[in-house]
Amino acid sequence: MVTNLDVTLRDGGYRNNFGFTLEYALEHARESVAAGIEWVEIGYRKGSFQPKPGLGLTGMGADEYIRAMAEVIPPERICMILHPKNIEDDDLTQMFEAGVRLVRFCLPSTTPEPGLAVLRKAADLGFTTTVNITRVSQLDRRRLVELSAMSEDAGADVIYLADSNGSLLPDEVSRLVTLVRSVTRSAIGLHAHNNLGLALANSIAAVDAGATWIDSSVLGMGKGPGNLITEQWLAYLGRAGRTDRYDLGRILTLAHRMESEIAEARPSLPLPDLVLGHFDLSVEERAKLPVDHMGAAFSAARELTSPVVAA
Repeated sequence: MVTNLDVTLRDGGYRNNFGFTLEYALEHARESVAAGIEWVEIGYRKGSFQPKPGLGLTGMGADEYIRAMAEVIPPERICMILHPKNIEDDDLTQMFEAGVRLVRFCLPSTTPEPGLAVLRKAADLGFTTTVNITRVSQLDRRRLVELSAMSEDAGADVIYLADSNGSLLPDEVSRLVTLVRSVTRSAIGLHAHNNLGLALANSIAAVDAGATWIDSSVLGMGKGPGNLITEQWLAYLGRAGRTDRYDLGRILTLAHRMESEIAEARPSLPLPDLVLGHFDLSVEERAKLPVDHMGAAFSAARELTSPVVAA
């Protein structure tokens, strides 16, 4: 059985500086839960990888926002994500008391130990926990195995493979899920980005290989070209006979409201992001591409991936 997690209010925030109104955020969560979605990721706790001033409601995840959420959906459906370097010692306790029950950790592959220490604390407090291994497409397979084992030992209930660059192919996703399943008893999840238009195919491949947690967002609203599109994913699950427990009509109504009220939510595939996905480059490299000439952007991206030849 697949557990579905909505990331619209968090990943979609990259398009509108996390500037969802409280009214919309509460309605989005309410309707998502009413449609059967198991978890709603309501935002970051204290900012993304590089916090900046002026982030909106879902970029900071303050206690009063969490409490407002807990009045409209059960805490057992409330999720938040964080970068361990951004939080202080009492943040986890405050989040739990305000109503969060699932906390997700973005784990840096080079220095995971501080994040794993915070993960242990979260597990001890009673959170359901996930580790998001970011930019998994660029990660050495041996290191992926090490991080997965370390995460399980620290108490991770779910290990997420995050295709941050949107560059993975379905057969690659299948191999990665199979690899991680072979070294851990934790559940496996996929966080797909849609740079190459493969988020749906990759999510199907992940589930076929044994993943049981899948992220998606309404209208695919997310960083760059966005994530797995919730309404497409639910339509697939129903059409394929995998489950009939979700109310697709309700999600479609929510998608229509988003499209009508939030301009940044409308589906988009910026050409530079397709180029990034093709070359397995991170979104941070986007600034190095000349966006007014796609041929030049393609050449620049190719140069970024070319090996440096020593003089």
